[in-house]
Amino acid sequence: MTEVSQGSEAVDFALVAYREEGVWRIEEIGEDRLHDLEALTAELRRWPGDFGSLGLVSIDEDFFVLVRVAGDQTRVLLSDVTAATEWPIARSVVETLELPMPDDEDEQLPAGDLGIVADLGLPAMDMGALLDDYDLYPDEILGDIAHKLGFGALYEETVGVPIT
Repeated sequence: MTEVSQGSEAVDFALVAYREEGVWRIEEIGEDRLHDLEALTAELRRWPGDFGSLGLVSIDEDFFVLVRVAGDQTRVLLSDVTAATEWPIARSVVETLELPMPDDEDEQLPAGDLGIVADLGLPAMDMGALLDDYDLYPDEILGDIAHKLGFGALYEETVGVPIT
């Protein structure tokens, strides 16, 4: 198993999106909060918002982690389970979901809750279709998610990625 440092060149971006009084807001999350799911979840609890908060983390233009925290509930989606073999945050998600650790032979598949934002306007089936498009980079998929949830312009302004 290869250990890869999650240095500054590895984290594309880490954001928290939340809605206060019907208005979406986005803040950046410090890389020091990205070493595992527990630290990221604790950070997301700082922004309770109308529906809780949504963490969007893109790593190495390879995979993303989507985490939704509302009250005591935490929901998580990892775009590629095989990332757990190299990246601590992905490994933490796989362990939290109590999934077997993937190996080099495993196929790229999402893990977690496809319906993580269904109540906000992106049904699980549509999320699955987005994740099935292997031509899209994580920032593009997260951009599509942001657009469908209503904060696409803020996402684009913060990350600098045009929404497809």
